Amino acid sequence: MESLFFNTPKQRYKSEQLYKSKGEHFIKTDISNGIFFYDISLKTKAKTIELKSIDSMLMMPVVKSGTLVIKNNFDDSEYVINSNNVIIYGSSKQDFSLKFKGEIFILFIADFFLKRYLSFNANEPIDFLYQKIRQEPILEQINQQPIDALSLYIIDKIIHTKNDNSMQSIRCMHRVMELIIHQFSLLDMLDESIDSEELDIALRAKNQLLNSFVDPPTIKQLARLCATNEFKLKKVFKKVYKSTIYAYIQNLRLKEANLLLKEELMSIGEIAKRVGYKHQGHFSKLFFKSFGVYPKDLQK
Repeated sequence: MESLFFNTPKQRYKSEQLYKSKGEHFIKTDISNGIFFYDISLKTKAKTIELKSIDSMLMMPVVKSGTLVIKNNFDDSEYVINSNNVIIYGSSKQDFSLKFKGEIFILFIADFFLKRYLSFNANEPIDFLYQKIRQEPILEQINQQPIDALSLYIIDKIIHTKNDNSMQSIRCMHRVMELIIHQFSLLDMLDESIDSEELDIALRAKNQLLNSFVDPPTIKQLARLCATNEFKLKKVFKKVYKSTIYAYIQNLRLKEANLLLKEELMSIGEIAKRVGYKHQGHFSKLFFKSFGVYPKDLQK
């Protein structure tokens, strides 16, 4: 078995057309020794490739449409990823096949790339993910999220780096880092020091908010629903989710808006109201503060 990484030539950025037909393509792009991606657009017939290597890495498939099937040849297990999903897998060695059809983007990140950015804080997403793959899983699903508008926006910029006339490697790396930061920030990590009572209260509160973030209950009402008092609820919630309840509600609203921005038939104002904001301008400012881009830019 060889390594999937360490394949970039002197110019760093290398894009290789593995398949091309009318309106279809399968492209592999090496950005640097540590990161590469597949850009797949296959509408008529599925293709299969084999991955055999000794790498410890993260694999992030983004299935915009169609289906990706991962078959693990170590134990014959299969993972089926359907449209509208982003999944992060950890793997310490690879002997599996990828069968795909549709519009799919797959990012591969080597463990030594993550190692460069460790903070030695277990609550940091990169440290958390690095420790996951250091446990040498053959193939483990770590996280799953629906595709959001911001991810699609960044992926489009990554793919179209090939059209830039200069500094392709650094431009592409910058855009990939944007995607990594965004997706890693969506990880839900729990502190092991949290006891079962605290976790139970926090989960009850979270489930209530997930179902009512557009018009959420007051802290007093939420505490009653969670069978606790206001002081304990706020303290426990912040301990578990590293966020105030108000900030968590705002985050849920903006994440939902990020998903709705893929819907071309909805205006920015309609989306703002759908997630609980009366004023479009206020919503746009909050969205920019959270994601670094205005909602209107994601709908272009």
